[in-house]
Amino acid sequence: MDLNRVTLIGHASSSPERKQLETGSAVTKVNLATNYAWKVADTNERKEKVDFHTVIAWNKLGDRIAQYIKKGDRMYIEGRIDYRTFTGKDGTAKYVTDVVADKLIMLGKKPTTTPKQEKEEVVTVEADPIVVPFA
Repeated sequence: MDLNRVTLIGHASSSPERKQLETGSAVTKVNLATNYAWKVADTNERKEKVDFHTVIAWNKLGDRIAQYIKKGDRMYIEGRIDYRTFTGKDGTAKYVTDVVADKLIMLGKKPTTTPKQEKEEVVTVEADPIVVPFA
């Protein structure tokens, strides 16, 4: 048995884009930014790198992302890595790596009147299983 699993925690770097397909399925795309920080050993200088991930969510999970997530929101995503290839307008092959989400946890602060009352809000949404028939 093989495993293709990815877990990301980051901030939405764009507002979600939802599309209704001709087949009746809905797909939502949102970009997620994750960062990584380290210190350079020689100079003790702190450096930081930001990675951007394209997250794709189908049907109910995608609907929830489109409904509740906005740019800047912090979220936890579980899913699988998907690689696609297409031909661009200039005729060259283009390669895309997506994260196909099947679980979302929205991480954020509830609005409160005082900073001491702030609590972490966690809302979990899982995708319906997708059944793909074998040829």
